[in-house]
Amino acid sequence: MDYQKTLDFLFSQLPAYHRIGKAAYRNDLGNTLALDDYLGHPHRSFRSIHIAGTNGKGSVSHMTASVLMEAGFRTGLYTSPHLTDFRERIKVNGKMITKTYVNSFVARHRKIIDSVKPSFFEMTVAMAFEYFASSAVEVAVIEVGLGGRLDSTNIITPVLSVITNIGHDHMDLLGDTLGKIAIEKAGIIKKGVPVVIGESQGTIDDIFIDSARAAGSDIFFADRNFKCIPDEIKNQGEPLTYKAINLITGRSFEGLSVLTGDYQAKNIQTVLQIADILGRIEGVSEKNAADGIEGVVRNTGLQGRWQVLATRPLTICDTGHNREGLEYVVNQLRKTVKGRIHFVIGFVSDKDLDLIFPVLPAEALYYFTRADVPRALDENILMERAAGIGLKGSSFPDVESAVRAARASAAVDDLVFIGGSTFIVADALSVPELTKPI
Repeated sequence: MDYQKTLDFLFSQLPAYHRIGKAAYRNDLGNTLALDDYLGHPHRSFRSIHIAGTNGKGSVSHMTASVLMEAGFRTGLYTSPHLTDFRERIKVNGKMITKTYVNSFVARHRKIIDSVKPSFFEMTVAMAFEYFASSAVEVAVIEVGLGGRLDSTNIITPVLSVITNIGHDHMDLLGDTLGKIAIEKAGIIKKGVPVVIGESQGTIDDIFIDSARAAGSDIFFADRNFKCIPDEIKNQGEPLTYKAINLITGRSFEGLSVLTGDYQAKNIQTVLQIADILGRIEGVSEKNAADGIEGVVRNTGLQGRWQVLATRPLTICDTGHNREGLEYVVNQLRKTVKGRIHFVIGFVSDKDLDLIFPVLPAEALYYFTRADVPRALDENILMERAAGIGLKGSSFPDVESAVRAARASAAVDDLVFIGGSTFIVADALSVPELTKPI
């Protein structure tokens, strides 16, 4: 079976949350434990850092991996979902897992796959752990897929647990309040393992404090120990620089040039707290931290975070896809654009639009569309619902046609933004005119 046939098998035979949603979600670790036992517990052969959270966990995972790489560690990185290539999910020192290994894993383990019938995510976690072990990874950064307590990644005992924040997402699976969601994410806290919380959030903090106390784990709130401020945007699409300060020692980091998107300030605070702890347990230096943050795209290949795809008109995409994530996006759009916002937008069908619509800019012109996944919400239904609250625009059957229409309509000082769903961004990254070097 060649690589494409292997992918076809994985996508067609294994239930995948990123394609079909709730039907693929498993609320126990039975399959994961069965696969782990069969493979000989590969995750025990490397140290790990476990990262959960509603927003920012992808950026924090990539930046943390980049910091470790700068510190000289052979570093694994497991993230999800992917944007344009399945292999983005599993990387060692920034290089994707080989097609040959993907083929080999499925071929070698087809019997157990057919027997256990894991979900796509369960199988992918097992593949990542085996690959990291076989690649002699020293430390792996493992991003939680969904929630925490029952996530397939939660069989590891890391050297550090991280929860970036709590927001309104996957409420049909994790709970209908922020407190219930926090309890699920607090499920990654392990006995005696220090835990970093990215953002203080009032009463939710007590859930993490109580969980850490019960586990005998030290807890660190990143925003109480580090402060990061983005510099002013000078021109549309220019990279941002940041000033960060350690509030305990007074040590400052000046002119950090990093992922554009001023919402990254909170993620940088979290990474600096992670690096501070790793300094004590893994020998990571402040220079490693600064270099890793600045070099994250070069080191790990991170995409889709306030990513400039084209100019004239400026065209940007971002994977923010829930209320809190889109609030940051919209705030920065209004600070960045000189003309009008052209918003190419689409969502998955299980998204709670009543939470999201109020934060979208009423002044924008919308290009309602759908991603090429079964979960995608019909573009005409989306347009009809949006019209009910005064959002104006037209519908398009695919992302490519929506992007082309938006760029054709936009004036030179306008801004075309593409988002609403990770899958909308993924489709946009394959539009021919947006794949050329800027």
